[in-house]
Amino acid sequence: MKIIVCIKQVPDTTEIKLDPVKGTMIREGVPSIMNPDDKSGLEIALQLKDKYNAHVTVITMGPAQADDILREAFAMGVDRAIHLSDRKFAGADTLATSNALAGALRMLQYDLIITGRQAIDGDTAQVGPQIAELLDLPQVTYVEDLEFDNDKTFTIKKFLEEGYQMLQVESPCLITVLSSANKARYMSVRGILEAYDHEVELWGFDNIKVDEEKLGLKGSPTRVFKSFTKGAKVMGTLYDDVSSIEAADIIVNKLKEKFIV
Repeated sequence: MKIIVCIKQVPDTTEIKLDPVKGTMIREGVPSIMNPDDKSGLEIALQLKDKYNAHVTVITMGPAQADDILREAFAMGVDRAIHLSDRKFAGADTLATSNALAGALRMLQYDLIITGRQAIDGDTAQVGPQIAELLDLPQVTYVEDLEFDNDKTFTIKKFLEEGYQMLQVESPCLITVLSSANKARYMSVRGILEAYDHEVELWGFDNIKVDEEKLGLKGSPTRVFKSFTKGAKVMGTLYDDVSSIEAADIIVNKLKEKFIV
């Protein structure tokens, strides 16, 4: 079984700050991590490797420092790592990113592609489904568990707001995984020591199969117009020792003040 996991390096959102003038994210001094949903998806791939001797490849698109999460993936136990990095990829929105990743995936063999549900620096949940559409693959999103039947079929537990849905999907297919699906393993001591002995394959535009017009800023139909932090709310008024009838009157009066009723 050949598995490819798409991972992304993201800023730790507990440390995020925005430039109040430019409205852009301040990345200097902010620690970067492997996207949590992607890490959970990687754990599913490594469990399949443990059980079925699957071959696991990770792929990421990003600047030079994204090499760090590929080394982390090696330390966790993956077999191969590919780093997509090219000036032609710069400025990509989710669609252009998906086009680049799909272009790379066309050059590889796979039975299963795994992505995280979404990245914590964007929260769009678009890249995984877009890759599946570009590659014409069946897809299951919001995955919490997966089993393989030793042949071609995956039995998948999909999270829904009202419960769960059990599905069977034949390979090749793509799934997007929730961070709650599992607890990712720690890097092994030996894995950490050997992580930098492995080769990270650096791929640029010439290594993938995609129209250049669909990449980077040129291939991005969306732009971020403005970003800002949510302002703090003004302290509300507290009412103590009021009856339910008095409370109802207070609420109605406040709604009238706001022209809601």
